[in-house]
Amino acid sequence: MTPPQTPAASPAPAALLGVLSLLRADAPWGVYGRPEDWPRWAVLLPHVLAATSHTGDGLDEGPALECSWLLDRAGTYLQTQGRYREAVPLMQRALAIDERVHGPDHPEVATSLNNLALVLQELGDPAGARPLAEQALAITEGVYGPDHPEVAIRLGNLAVVLRDLGDPAGARPLVERALAIAERVHGPDHHTVAVSLSVLATVLRRLGDPAGARPLAERALAIGERVHGPDHPDVAVRLSVLAMVLRDLGDPAGARPLAERALAIDERALGPDHPDVAIDLSNLALVLQDLGEGEGAAELRTRAASIRAAQTATPQPGEAEG
Repeated sequence: MTPPQTPAASPAPAALLGVLSLLRADAPWGVYGRPEDWPRWAVLLPHVLAATSHTGDGLDEGPALECSWLLDRAGTYLQTQGRYREAVPLMQRALAIDERVHGPDHPEVATSLNNLALVLQELGDPAGARPLAEQALAITEGVYGPDHPEVAIRLGNLAVVLRDLGDPAGARPLVERALAIAERVHGPDHHTVAVSLSVLATVLRRLGDPAGARPLAERALAIGERVHGPDHPDVAVRLSVLAMVLRDLGDPAGARPLAERALAIDERALGPDHPDVAIDLSNLALVLQDLGEGEGAAELRTRAASIRAAQTATPQPGEAEG
C-alpha cells in the first residue's frame, strides 16, 4: 500500500536566504536596455521563480529583500522579452514586500512602483499605470528633492503615461523638466538625455509640432548611436521616433530607411515575434502606404497582427514612442 503523500516542507529560513543570496549574486543587475545580460537571465529565470515561490508574506527582512530584488529583476527580464502579463504578478509581489519592509515612502518602494507602472504601460493600460507613476514621483521628490536624476526618470515615465492618456500638453512640462535635470546632472551626451529628448519629440508630435520634434529626435538618435553603437534596441526606438517625425513632415522616403533599420535591429536583438517588432512593422507599413506601396504595407500589417495575436500579452497597436 502506498503511504500517503505529505506536502514538501518549505526551506528553512537560513537555507532559503542562502539560495536567494546565491541567485542574486549570480543574476545580472542591469536588465532593461542590456541585451548582453539576457542570456544569463534566461538560464536563471526558472531557478529564480522556483526559489521565490517558496516565500510567503512573512519573511524576515534579509530573505524578504533578496526575494523582492529577484522578483523585480525577473519581472524586468520578462518585460524585455515581451512577456508583460507574466511580469506583472512578480512586480506586484516585489512592491508588496518593499512596502511591508520599508514602509510606504522609501525609495525602493518608488522603484517598484515605477517598474510596475512601466509594465502596465506596455500592456496598454496607462490609466492603471498613472497612479503608480505619480506615487513613485512623489516619493522620489520627497526623498531626494526636485533636481535629482532619479526624479528625472520618474518625470519622464509619468510624461509617457500622460501622453498615452491623450494629454500631451500635461506631459510636456514634465519631460522638459526631466530633460533639464538630465542635462545638468549628466551632461549633453548621456543616454538618459537621449531618452528625454525622444519622449519630448513624441509629445511635440502629439501636439502637432513635428518640425519642433525633428531636431530633438535627431539629437536623441545621435546620442544613442554614440552610447550604444548602431545595433542596440534603444537605437531602434530612436530610429522609429525620427522615422515617424519625418513621415509627419511629409517625407516618407526619408522615413523609410530609418523604419527599416529599426525593424532589422529589433528582429536581431528581440527575435521575430516580439511585440516591439510588431510595432516596427506597423510603423514601416504606414511609411510604405504613404509611398504608394499598399501591397507591401498590407503584408507588414498582416505580420504585425499575427505577432499580436500570438502573444499572451501585447502592447496596444501603435507607433514606437519614447
